[in-house]
Amino acid sequence: MTYGPKPWQTVCPAHELVPGRFVEFRLKEKANDPEGMPLTGFVFLDRGQPKAYLNICPHLGIELNWMPGRFMDADNLFIQCSTHGALFKPGTGECIAGPCQGDALTMLEVRQSDDTIEVRVPD
Repeated sequence: MTYGPKPWQTVCPAHELVPGRFVEFRLKEKANDPEGMPLTGFVFLDRGQPKAYLNICPHLGIELNWMPGRFMDADNLFIQCSTHGALFKPGTGECIAGPCQGDALTMLEVRQSDDTIEVRVPD
């Protein structure tokens, strides 16, 4: 059993993180349920600050985007689940509309280290 903070994982060069672009990645860590399934995430700039979430809708446990890199609603205001239309605030991950209203996306810790963006799953 491993103790202590989880390791940081490089997900992209820092220059790839530009306004309006979502960078998807696969985490080294695996899902608990269903056990061993790969976990994916995405990172983007929110008001100039990097934010990262697991790419999992809290309602059905499926990926949010309908195409690679496409996470925002038509008005480009909220992260939207492509399956049932739930809307999430980009800065907090809070669901404000849809069947998982009041729930939230799982935020990942994110940092810039030299010229790379790194994330880790919180404990």
